[in-house]
Amino acid sequence: MRGFILALCAVTVTAGCVVKKDPPVSDEVLAKSVYRHDGPPALTLYTMVNNSNGAGAHSSLMINGSQRVIFDPAGSFRKHGIVTRNDVVYNVTPQLKDVYTRFHARKTYHVVVQRMEVSPETAEKALQLALSYGEVPDAMCSQSTSTILSQLPELNIKPTYYPNKLSEQFGQVPTVSTQQLYEYDDEDRFKALEAYDPERVQQQTKS
Repeated sequence: MRGFILALCAVTVTAGCVVKKDPPVSDEVLAKSVYRHDGPPALTLYTMVNNSNGAGAHSSLMINGSQRVIFDPAGSFRKHGIVTRNDVVYNVTPQLKDVYTRFHARKTYHVVVQRMEVSPETAEKALQLALSYGEVPDAMCSQSTSTILSQLPELNIKPTYYPNKLSEQFGQVPTVSTQQLYEYDDEDRFKALEAYDPERVQQQTKS
């Protein structure tokens, strides 16, 4: 068992599930970072997949409920100007959503994007579960994401440690649509994140 855990850590650290602590964020900042998307209530599962061997490397979940957030457990999508508390990314505007997806797609990994519309009640339950889950330990991204999804009666998801298995389960829901994003820029995803300028994006949103 110890060998399995070490192997899992080795895989996830290289692709997305890294050890980190979100910096303190005040309730006032969180209140100002609420973004309400005008689309229907929906869940979007992101699965980061190794281009060389097809292994799943990271799982995360975008939730469009009373606000739109990304539950990014043990993730590395962190920068000054991106508001995150307890592995929940706030203020997920269309621009930030695009940056998030492209941050993970590169020479070495592609992103499987699976989306399904849900009832307002299901979306809100998922949102509250994500907000209350707390910071996730290293190598537990799929386990925590699937634990949240397993509590939603519409999905019939079972908890799993494996990103691809979670993706397969999610894909069995008849209403799920699936896309794959491939990009071939620098394998250092942090270069893409450094290019993100939240003040410029805010100005674009207003214009």
